[in-house]
Amino acid sequence: MESPGSVPARPLPYEGVWRFTAPARDVSVPRARHAVRDLVRRQGVPVRDEVVQALLLIVSELVTNAVRHAALLSPEVAVEIAVGPEWIRVAVEDNHPYRPAALVSDAARTGGRGLLLVKEITREAGGEWDVQHTPHGGKIIWAALPLRP
Repeated sequence: MESPGSVPARPLPYEGVWRFTAPARDVSVPRARHAVRDLVRRQGVPVRDEVVQALLLIVSELVTNAVRHAALLSPEVAVEIAVGPEWIRVAVEDNHPYRPAALVSDAARTGGRGLLLVKEITREAGGEWDVQHTPHGGKIIWAALPLRP
């Protein structure tokens, strides 16, 4: 908490929020992953390689889910990266109203484990995730990871 008359802390050089959109097509999955990786490097975010790898896997899973399950109602998806002094957050937004849940793993199924994977990766990194509805009826799925252990 700042004392009266103190100068507010300035954001660190790597802090900020970046957002981009992409068509809800398979080609957007690796493009989103590369865009996030390049942004983290370009901004000089002080993050361990394991956290970057976890973040990129989360981006892949969330964009893949949006492409596979929301494309009919959402021809475009938005990816947002927010970096604070101690955390990095990725969010994927689409216009489909269906709110997915992290499913229990079923060895007989070949798919449907994306959110379960996001949940586990986030938990192992000491972060958190959630699904939220947007005012216009879509959803945002996000995960926030700490920059340091």
